[in-house]
Amino acid sequence: MEVDVKQLEPVTVLAVSGSVDSLTADQLTEALSAHVKAGRIRQVVDFSGVEYTSSADLRSLLATVKECRRLGGDMRMAAVQQQVERVLALSGFASIIKIYGDAEAAVSSFGAN
Repeated sequence: MEVDVKQLEPVTVLAVSGSVDSLTADQLTEALSAHVKAGRIRQVVDFSGVEYTSSADLRSLLATVKECRRLGGDMRMAAVQQQVERVLALSGFASIIKIYGDAEAAVSSFGAN
């Protein structure tokens, strides 16, 4: 799994690629939380490069969205592939995190706040 970061003030876009599972979830958690700790509390997690996710990934995402919101920001997801979106929907996660068709739409959504 890899995480590429692009700063589009005031939004941080984290493009995740590869599988996110129990072996890589800690790496994702560290990447996301490092940005929160640095004050980047408006995040877009671009999942266009993720074909598989497990419940371990959901814990990483949930912890990050809660912390972003606690600090006055938020986290959005973008470009979630169908099989991953199904996992998010079945777990009830799709009602917790806003999901957009692409990163550009997710970044733009912060302007509406």
